[in-house]
Amino acid sequence: MVYLDNAATTYPKPPSVIGRSSYAMVNYGANPGRAGHRLSMETAGAVFRARQQCADFFGAKTENVCFMLNCTAALNTAIKGILTPNSHIITSDLEHNAVLRPLHAVSKHSGITYSVAKVSEKDEETVQNFRRLIKRSTKAIVCTAASNVTGKILPYKQIAKLCNEHNLCFILDAAQGAGALPISLSDGINIICAAGHKGLYGPMGTGLMITDNKFRLQTLIEGGTGSASSDPEQPEFLPDRFESGTINTSGAIALGSGVAFVKDKGISTIYEHEWQLCHYAHTHLRQNESVILYGDFDRQNAPLFSFNIKGLTSEQAASKLSDLGFYLRGGLHCAYLAHRKLGTLNTGTVRFAPSVFTTKAEVNAFLRAVNRITG
Repeated sequence: MVYLDNAATTYPKPPSVIGRSSYAMVNYGANPGRAGHRLSMETAGAVFRARQQCADFFGAKTENVCFMLNCTAALNTAIKGILTPNSHIITSDLEHNAVLRPLHAVSKHSGITYSVAKVSEKDEETVQNFRRLIKRSTKAIVCTAASNVTGKILPYKQIAKLCNEHNLCFILDAAQGAGALPISLSDGINIICAAGHKGLYGPMGTGLMITDNKFRLQTLIEGGTGSASSDPEQPEFLPDRFESGTINTSGAIALGSGVAFVKDKGISTIYEHEWQLCHYAHTHLRQNESVILYGDFDRQNAPLFSFNIKGLTSEQAASKLSDLGFYLRGGLHCAYLAHRKLGTLNTGTVRFAPSVFTTKAEVNAFLRAVNRITG
């Protein structure tokens, strides 16, 4: 088996993450912050240490790290929390449905509108495309750090600067960027939404919403927080405001180990390893006349890319590769806007996405499999 679907979720997980998850399930079985007994306090302490690890990694205050179910939950919380009736928000034409669908849903009521900025080859043009869409009612810009279809890295630092100039909230979808790109609140980002189970190598069912707390967000969910229980109002302070109900305790603790793994390896080292594998595969696939590649693969890309095999739908190509033991994702990758931009809504694409554990030998085997399919 050669697993090349790491943009969906990284696999395998580091032994340290697996071990920490198992340890937490056995040794931290109480509900954190819900009781004063020793086991509850020890569990809360383990969660707090994981929160600290995530905060240090993204340049945040510990209390401003909110554990979420996934990146989609984080994005919904941030997007719906920042918008008010008759307000406006801007996004890009490379967004995942985790951004598009919340925007589409809120636009059906309260006079909320959204605009889609074109991502150009030149970063300066992309920033100007965002700038032109700003109007008096604009509250925020939300965009991806890197496309989950093409790997195109958006100029998110320049977009953050633009938002700061206009006092707009900048929400970054870091699902494909966290762990591969050096993303930090110090870049001028107000809210980072990240998947715990992708580039951070944590378990599935984990995500993060990390904020500088400059912009107050309305809550999407209210309930028990273990704090201020005599008040019917949801707490104002973080992280309690956005962590109603019991969190995925063992997942959060293991996510801390995933972040530690990435920090120990080094983001630049991980990126370089994965980028070199993508560049190598992309270069060899260009020599196959039966393969269609989408976009150039250069240093403006996160370590993933999309392709198709002539005469096959993306699902058919992915199925043939699966039969040969190579696991890649074909289809639309939950990214309607990106595939509309590419012109691949009818066919989808096959996505190549290695991880820190992928080897060059595995990539060579994948290339031979593609040559076998194309004849």
